[in-house]
Amino acid sequence: MYNDILLPVDLNHESSWKKALPVALEYCKAYGGRLHVITVLPDFGMPIVGNYFPQDFKQKARDDADQQLHAFIKERVPAAVPVQFIVAEGKAYREILHMADKINADLIIMASHHPEFKDYLLGSTAERVVRHARQSVLVIRDPVGKQ
Repeated sequence: MYNDILLPVDLNHESSWKKALPVALEYCKAYGGRLHVITVLPDFGMPIVGNYFPQDFKQKARDDADQQLHAFIKERVPAAVPVQFIVAEGKAYREILHMADKINADLIIMASHHPEFKDYLLGSTAERVVRHARQSVLVIRDPVGKQ
């Protein structure tokens, strides 16, 4: 039923994967699916932003994220679960949606936090993914006050 499951993670925020990863692993085991783990770097290439960073910063950040993602998976995903590592760059919700389509994901499993005021004005990543995804999306949310 779910052959390809996409799990977005922010390696700097445990709350982005702590509850979502075990659920994704259970779905992979139950359905014999593949886990695709994506982390998204901000777009530092914009001219107004990029001029403040050394020329090789973008590649070093990407290489570092790739190493961190591999270590994250090695530590937390059983060897029996097929996994793909994905490091993307840009707006998180756009890259998640793009990759979900590119890999033909059947399901996106992601964490969400209790909305803050700014989320009501701008929208959270999870909200945007839910609103625009062609795939089913399972949002794992921490109860209020338990973050």
